[in-house]
Amino acid sequence: MANLMALLGGLVLSLLIVMVCLSVAGRELGDLAFSGALGGFGNWLIDRGVGPILGDFELVEAGVAFAIFAFLPITQLSGAHAQVDIFTSGLGPRANRALTTIWSLVMAIIVVLITWRLFEGMQDKIRYNETSYLIQFPTWWAYAASFAAAVTASIVSLYCAALQLVGQRSL
Repeated sequence: MANLMALLGGLVLSLLIVMVCLSVAGRELGDLAFSGALGGFGNWLIDRGVGPILGDFELVEAGVAFAIFAFLPITQLSGAHAQVDIFTSGLGPRANRALTTIWSLVMAIIVVLITWRLFEGMQDKIRYNETSYLIQFPTWWAYAASFAAAVTASIVSLYCAALQLVGQRSL
């Protein structure tokens, strides 16, 4: 589950990168065409509608939100969260295991809380039929995608916390 979510997050992020590059290139090419610097070719480009991708920032906003939640499960499963161990490096293995268990539980609680709030937010977006400003896509779609990834992150976080509690996992 975690690997699949990470692959989906990577795919979405890659598509967003391509879209942003195309949008920036289209914006620059459109600016050149409108400035007259490209002559007749510029007019041809203008007739073809060359320019930035409409709503690119709206799509980036929705896609990056999904990607963040999609990467959480694999990060939690592999214990790859950023750690500052300047104080804990001097503690013994038993104290570090206890701290790791506590933080694993805290992470699970936080991810479940975020998942719940995402669900509530998605319900509001559906109820009020909210859409994005430029391309008018229903904003609940982005919430639904992020919620699905957050549910996966919740399951993985609870699994990791349970393993940590029974002493089956050491990071």
